[in-house]
Amino acid sequence: MTGAGGGGERRRGGFDPAGPVTGLFFLALAGLFLVEGLSGEPVMGPEILAPVVLIGLGLVGTVRVLTRSRRRRLR
Repeated sequence: MTGAGGGGERRRGGFDPAGPVTGLFFLALAGLFLVEGLSGEPVMGPEILAPVVLIGLGLVGTVRVLTRSRRRRLR
């Protein structure tokens, strides 16, 4: 029986950007630390790197908050 408004059908949402954005941020951050560790010289000074990390964490957190309802629907 296939009536309209069937029982347990769940429509899959779409793409959730929170995971890839978070992953790219941490990969870029790890790349900076790796380059600095392998070269032996600072790539960026701490006065530049600290705000970049804090701003990046803020952006990642904002994307995760804005897409929270989408993640709940994807489960």
